[in-house]
Amino acid sequence: MFIVITGGPGAGKTAILELARRVFCEHVTILPEAASIVFGGGFPRLDSTPARRAAQQAIFHVQRQLETWVAEERQAAIVLCDRGTLDGLAYWPGAHSGYFERLEVTRAQELARYRAVIHLRTPAAKGGYVNSALRIESAEEAAKIDQEIWQAWEGHPQRHEVVSEGDFSVKALAALEWVRSQLPECCRSHPISVAEEDE
Repeated sequence: MFIVITGGPGAGKTAILELARRVFCEHVTILPEAASIVFGGGFPRLDSTPARRAAQQAIFHVQRQLETWVAEERQAAIVLCDRGTLDGLAYWPGAHSGYFERLEVTRAQELARYRAVIHLRTPAAKGGYVNSALRIESAEEAAKIDQEIWQAWEGHPQRHEVVSEGDFSVKALAALEWVRSQLPECCRSHPISVAEEDE
């Protein structure tokens, strides 16, 4: 039921999820990013170890509650998650074992929560990566985070990598076609068009 759309900074998650919202029918539900809810709501974004641990625990619980809500509604055939619970490993200070101990879950449990993981790769500095007011990481820092997220989902049996192309529409189309392949047969007929203005 749950499909994670993930990747490092600048990978195109927001744009692709917005395209998915336009393209697919009401049987596809799109969940917002838990980190944006947490930090956008005023949770302190500090660099100390206790603050980073607290933030990732808050994000985990918000993610879990979003998933619980939509599962209990029983209205969606597929739920696209803007990141999943294991993304927190890329931002956790210290050993990954501490993440699982604090949250009282196992890696196997979290991998099993999701039907598939679509990892959108962050473009390189010469491949379209752009800084912004909200995206403060350098291209090198973004690439490092991207790789840590890739490693966080290692072992998932349905992990799909979407590489960065010079033309964003190629990347977006590849991701959306993969999502469509996971839909019930009755929902697969929607045409997918990635117009230039959608990027």
